[in-house]
Amino acid sequence: MARLESRLEPLPSRPGSTVTAARPLLLRARPLWLWLGFAAAVALILVVADWFAGEVGRQRLRESGTHQLEVYAAGLRSELAKYEYLPGLLTLERDVFRVLRDPGNAELTGAVNERLEHINRIAGTAALYILDRNGVAISASNWNEEASFVGMDLSYRPYFWDAIERGEGRFYAIGTTSGRPGFYFARALRDGSELLGVAALKVSLDHLERAWAGSSDVVLALDANGIVFLASDSAWKFRAMSPLSDQATERIRASRQYWNVALQPLNVTPKTALAGNARLVEVDAPGAAPQRDYLELTQSLPEPGWRLALLANFSPVYELRRLALALAIALSAFLLALLLYARQRRLFIAQSLAAKEALQQANDALELKVAERTSDLISSNAQLQREITERRRAEEGLVQAGKLAVLGQMAAGITHELNQPLAALRMLSANACTFLERGRPDNARENLELIGSLTDRMGKITGQLKAFARKDSIHLQPLLIAHSIANALFLLAPRLRQNKVEVVRQLPDEPVWVLADAIRLEQVLVNLIANAIDAMEGQSEPRVTISVTAARERVDIAVRDNGPGIAEAQLPRLFEPFATTKEPGKGLGLGLAISSSIARELGGDLKGRNGPERGAEFTLSLQRAPEGTHD
Repeated sequence: MARLESRLEPLPSRPGSTVTAARPLLLRARPLWLWLGFAAAVALILVVADWFAGEVGRQRLRESGTHQLEVYAAGLRSELAKYEYLPGLLTLERDVFRVLRDPGNAELTGAVNERLEHINRIAGTAALYILDRNGVAISASNWNEEASFVGMDLSYRPYFWDAIERGEGRFYAIGTTSGRPGFYFARALRDGSELLGVAALKVSLDHLERAWAGSSDVVLALDANGIVFLASDSAWKFRAMSPLSDQATERIRASRQYWNVALQPLNVTPKTALAGNARLVEVDAPGAAPQRDYLELTQSLPEPGWRLALLANFSPVYELRRLALALAIALSAFLLALLLYARQRRLFIAQSLAAKEALQQANDALELKVAERTSDLISSNAQLQREITERRRAEEGLVQAGKLAVLGQMAAGITHELNQPLAALRMLSANACTFLERGRPDNARENLELIGSLTDRMGKITGQLKAFARKDSIHLQPLLIAHSIANALFLLAPRLRQNKVEVVRQLPDEPVWVLADAIRLEQVLVNLIANAIDAMEGQSEPRVTISVTAARERVDIAVRDNGPGIAEAQLPRLFEPFATTKEPGKGLGLGLAISSSIARELGGDLKGRNGPERGAEFTLSLQRAPEGTHD
């Protein structure tokens, strides 16, 4: 008592002059130059944030686009390289030279046609054919098709004359017979120094376009005249990146390169030149994507004048700049709020000092009276606190015992879950050592990465068990009920698989949040589901149904099984400690009693009954988390 009274001695009075002297300094208005400086600082922050975000966004877009462009270019080069050897193989076919010397031999021509058809089918090319010295096709792989090349004069194609003059030719064009575009390879056929004809091959590149499709960026392959002949978006195909000259138009017409196709412009408007081969352009392609900005990156290809272009969508850079401006504005608002808070706090301190001085004497007298009248209450309260503490310890002991009982049931299944990754870890580590001894570090690195993923999997399993078994105090917080149900089912997954139990989840379309303690809520759910598994022992098609019904202020979680149900005599004693219908050694009868106690601690309740059709049904009712308390 003396010690309490000594703590309640009145504080010494403070002179009123202290408060009144400080008040004029605290309430003095801020000078105008301070607010102007703050506004200038905010403007500078916004400008710097916008510039920095733009630079970072362009750099990232350029780096990712350059990498993609290299991949696309390598794919195109690889695809063309696969077929350029085929025309040369025909120089090894003696029947080809014979048919060029004797084109009227029908039997020989038929044999060459069938041979070309066989090679074309194996190579997967569009067409393979033989031209005489005048450019007339005397044999072709499509000899028996309606659009056969046999008898056609193809001397207007540049690849024919390139092969005649330089030994080989390459060209991309639309077929005048089939109407399908493709890449042409040609090679001169000589018997010694005598030129007999040309072997030609057509390859379709449509599969490359299909591989390029599906991205927000646009990939274009352009010929020497700047015409798009391959595109990830078909609306961009056969369009000119820049106006064609009269000479280019005449060459295209004479070679029939783009047969029956109107070459329309893409309307590319350069905006800003960037480092390297990059530039910011605005594209308005009729019938294609709406007008927008792109980062254009180009790379040369082995074919003379060819280049590959990547038009990377510039929207992410604008989004990054808008985000940076939003963050800068938020930072400025925070600084302004901080300044206003500091000013209000100083005013509040001044007012508090004045009020505290006036109330000090009255407070001292009141504290003496309260100390005299509460001494008995303190003693009674201490005794009550001891009783509450003892009761809480007993309840926590029961809760922990219930947890450990459930953990014991899950031990066998969890052991099986861990044995599989342990065996895999042993095998992968042994293989990694072998790979390192053989000088194969890439394979060893793959094994080590697999070991890391398996370790993460084992850590998830043991982490769930550790969190479930930990003894914590109640901490109410908004919880997503679907996550809590998933965690409970994860802990019981081995038992569910072992007993071949079908789990049916009936959850609302919208996320439902409850106010609860994560570990305690999962313990209740584990107890209810484990009881349902036990109740269905011996059933041919065991099934557990978990349904969630959300009202305005409450959320009901029902766990139903299709077992034999609860005996009528047992219903009134469901939640009494040590009341159980299980066989001796299979349960203590504490699970439902502990679950009911936890439900009350969470501000809810737990009810049990027999379902309308068959089996038992337990319903856990909890408080719904208020709006605005969760994300």
